[in-house]
Amino acid sequence: MVESADLLFELGTEELPPTALKTLSESLTTEFVTGLEKAGLAHGAVQSFATPRRLALIVKECATRQPDREIERRGPALQAAFDTHGNPTKAAAGFAHSCGTSVDRLGRLVTEKGEWLVHRIQEQGKAADQLLPSIAEHALNRLPIPKRMHWGNSEAQFVRPVHWLLFIHGDRVVPCTILDATAGNHTYGHRFHYPLAIEIGGADDYSRRLENPGHVIANFFTRKEQIRSQVKNTADALGAIAPIDPELLDEVTALVEWPSPIVAGFEEKYLAVPPEALILSMKKHQKYFHLVDGEGMLINHFITIANLDSPTPEVIKEGNERVIRPRLSDAMFFWEQDGKQSLEDRLESLKGVVFQAKLGTLHDKSVRVAKLAAWIAQHIGGDEQLSYRAGLLSRCDLMTSMVGEFPDMQGVMGRYQAGRDGENKELAQAMDEFYMPRFSGDRLPQSPTGISVSLAERIDTLVGIFGINQRPTGDKDPFALRRAALGALRILKEHALPIDLRELLTTAVTNLGERIPTDNLVRDVYDFALERLKGIYQEQGIPVDVFEAVATVKPKSIVDFDRRINAVIAFKALPDATALAAANKRIRNILKKTVTDSEAVDSGLFESAEEETLHQQVLIKEAEIEPFLKTYQYEKTLVSLAALRESVDRFFDQVMVMAENEAVRSNRLALLGKLNRLFLRVADISRI
Repeated sequence: MVESADLLFELGTEELPPTALKTLSESLTTEFVTGLEKAGLAHGAVQSFATPRRLALIVKECATRQPDREIERRGPALQAAFDTHGNPTKAAAGFAHSCGTSVDRLGRLVTEKGEWLVHRIQEQGKAADQLLPSIAEHALNRLPIPKRMHWGNSEAQFVRPVHWLLFIHGDRVVPCTILDATAGNHTYGHRFHYPLAIEIGGADDYSRRLENPGHVIANFFTRKEQIRSQVKNTADALGAIAPIDPELLDEVTALVEWPSPIVAGFEEKYLAVPPEALILSMKKHQKYFHLVDGEGMLINHFITIANLDSPTPEVIKEGNERVIRPRLSDAMFFWEQDGKQSLEDRLESLKGVVFQAKLGTLHDKSVRVAKLAAWIAQHIGGDEQLSYRAGLLSRCDLMTSMVGEFPDMQGVMGRYQAGRDGENKELAQAMDEFYMPRFSGDRLPQSPTGISVSLAERIDTLVGIFGINQRPTGDKDPFALRRAALGALRILKEHALPIDLRELLTTAVTNLGERIPTDNLVRDVYDFALERLKGIYQEQGIPVDVFEAVATVKPKSIVDFDRRINAVIAFKALPDATALAAANKRIRNILKKTVTDSEAVDSGLFESAEEETLHQQVLIKEAEIEPFLKTYQYEKTLVSLAALRESVDRFFDQVMVMAENEAVRSNRLALLGKLNRLFLRVADISRI
């Protein structure tokens, strides 16, 4: 049995990029474990560690050497290895020579496909100490580091200068030098609390010795949960609530090794500024946790996480207050200055900003979006005039100083400024909803005006960029058209909007006028949207064959598409579904290979009872499903059509479709075409 011991690897560095720390740690662990497995070194559980100054991992029960293994090398087939007299051929002799042995010492390998010469040798496993340095080095080289750096006179390259390397297996140091750092059994504690070397006797010592005396919480997730608890408890003590942003929490965790919460504040006068701007100042620039009262209103206190237990926390508090004050002062200045002009006053300035050379300025785009938003509002029961004005003003907040300083405030600033301008409340809300959804899974606009302008914006972009032939290729999508399509589809689908997608695209093309060629444009954008829609349904667990069955008939609206999807899913569960799908596939194949001029069926040409029965059943079903189709009851439609299964089966069992008599043949094809069109009024079930 191969012996094992716990393995500890730690790379000590200058402060690592906080936004990348978690990714670097996860990648190191993944690559290191992959290396162990490729080398055949068995191991137990793996635990990652990451602080601003170290990347580390512990591998439990890592084998101290590779197992011995038998290497088998296959040679020529036996019939090619010996002649008719049983003497070795040149092929056999050459193979034996290449293996450093003689033909008579080669083995035989018997398989179902024949018998071959084979050379088997026992290879002794290498010691882990011989393999681990290259495994670690390869793992470090595979880290997702966009730009590596040199330091001092070293030729080594890493994301930050490397200061030490702790590498032990059991109680022994793994002898190696990586990134110009020589492996040892020492780590280093907190830069201020304990900047001394700490000897580590084994992997079990690591976390404990770093925490005491080192003042370092090495486990990223332990440190993260401690910070979360500190922020919550500190907020509770103030009678406030701390809305913790997960990304901010990760970043702060990556900035400290020994977290300590400190409460600071700012003057109440700054609360007159939109809270989103103040929160951005605190969160983005200073990594503070903002606080709100019981009603969710921002208060003039915040929590910062220091990287040490300071004997004079008031000094840190005052320093942070001094740093944040100018930023809040700037935000207030921008807010007050921007209030001197209304959104409408800024319309003219949009004419000086080009959206895209062939598609005009931001003003041109705003006018197009306004027209399309009014058209959408008309079709969803919204206010056309309000939607037109919302589309016209939708980009005006981009010209404010606030958005210039805080790009994340676009839309939010529009909402606040519209309120200051005395605009309609729904229009003000639409200024923010115009940008929704901002990312995958984001909330959708809710007001009719917001829905209209948000959808209009995305459709205009899709049609315009496709029109100038700048559609996505491969992984290149400079205008984020995939995101625009997904956003538009989510709005159409989740709000169940009764809008004909082709008509919507056609209207957008018309609004662009002579700026773009229109040949096949609506078709191309529609097909592009359908590909994105397939992805949405796949995420919901809808089988591809169900999607394709509906996509074939190209429904007018996405809500209609959704109804048909649900109907086909229900149809697939019916006992007759499989047989009917197979029959429809047979019908489609027959119709593809033949051409018939007539769609009319002449009952006088029937030669069998099966033809007559199927025809009568089709006529009955045509009348039966008509009211279902008018009220979009597709599931009832397919359940009704499922009753045709017996008549269809008898027809194919008893009737030769491709009869010699041309008139009879054409009539039978017309009957099948009629049956096929009946199902196609819902979906192409031949695809399921």
